[in-house]
Amino acid sequence: MDIKKKIDEIVNKIKADPKLMKSFADDPVKTVESLAGVDIPDDIEGKIVTGVKAALAGGKLGGVIEAAKKLI
Repeated sequence: MDIKKKIDEIVNKIKADPKLMKSFADDPVKTVESLAGVDIPDDIEGKIVTGVKAALAGGKLGGVIEAAKKLI
């Protein structure tokens, strides 16, 4: 699975829909699960949630992705 691509897709969907933004704020894991469209293993799911949070906060997504890759 291309984690960076999946994070980018989810971030774009959340940014485009205020309801999804609220849903992500309320329950990030459930929102990521529903937006991913595929079954994501639990250990990777947390990294995706962290990457999405960083991207939405304006963080350096590339650094988060590289750190997540080292954990896989």
